[in-house]
Amino acid sequence: MAESILALTESRQSRGSSTHLREHRADAPVDLPTRSRVVVEGLTALFGATAAVKNVSMTLLDRRVTAIIGPSGCGKSTFLRCLNRMHETVGTASVRGKVLLDGHDIYGQKTNPAAVRRHVGMVFQRPTPFPTMSIRENVAAGLRVARHDDAVRGTVEEIVEKALRRASLWDEVKDRLDTSAVGMSGGQQQRLCIARALATEPDVLLLDEPTASLDPLSTQKVEELVWELRADIAVVIVTHNMQQAARVSDFTAFFLHGEMVEFSPTAEIFTNPLDPRTEAYITGRFG
Repeated sequence: MAESILALTESRQSRGSSTHLREHRADAPVDLPTRSRVVVEGLTALFGATAAVKNVSMTLLDRRVTAIIGPSGCGKSTFLRCLNRMHETVGTASVRGKVLLDGHDIYGQKTNPAAVRRHVGMVFQRPTPFPTMSIRENVAAGLRVARHDDAVRGTVEEIVEKALRRASLWDEVKDRLDTSAVGMSGGQQQRLCIARALATEPDVLLLDEPTASLDPLSTQKVEELVWELRADIAVVIVTHNMQQAARVSDFTAFFLHGEMVEFSPTAEIFTNPLDPRTEAYITGRFG
């Protein structure tokens, strides 16, 4: 496992080339350097013989937010789970095609799934704090694997504080780190789960409907956090909320019946979609 983690880490550290892309949001930093972080090639995800995602190819850029939209059952969450090898945890599930993280095939025979999840963190639709653990222990839970990786440095206390600060939660919980996470509000619990994912210093953060169960104020805090995180890492967010996709993302992919219909800069896909099915969905004619 350590060998696989090292391979991924060395790949991340050795790929320093970058390009500059035109920003698609007025409030985004100008000329923010970026590069390809994840390249998906002909990805098909199956449950038994049934394909839930069909032959998807796309590139996810570093320091950008990519939103995935589409009606229920279109393959959004399944696609997301393929990006950190969570899909294969289902007994009948399998994957064809490639997912390259910094050029390293995460489905390669010598790649350990735990190493992949160290570099590609994930947060689910409903907050999932560990109920028997304190706030501090929840954040530090992922370090059991990551401590084998020299890319994660510092004491546990330093890492926990850094992760909570990045999740905009430190000031709210710094005086009760040893209390149960169950006593936190829903929005705080979700930001705690984000902090837990950030503690291992991932290259990519996957968010599967992260605000679906939250109130408007908590939703706003999570959206602001997503926009801030793009300064450091690649973020992929699945959402049914098209207004949310427009607010937080640089690029948007529209999925339908397991296929990726269109993938464009967010401003373009919402104002000038190329496919009539995309236009029908974003204007509310179905979905």
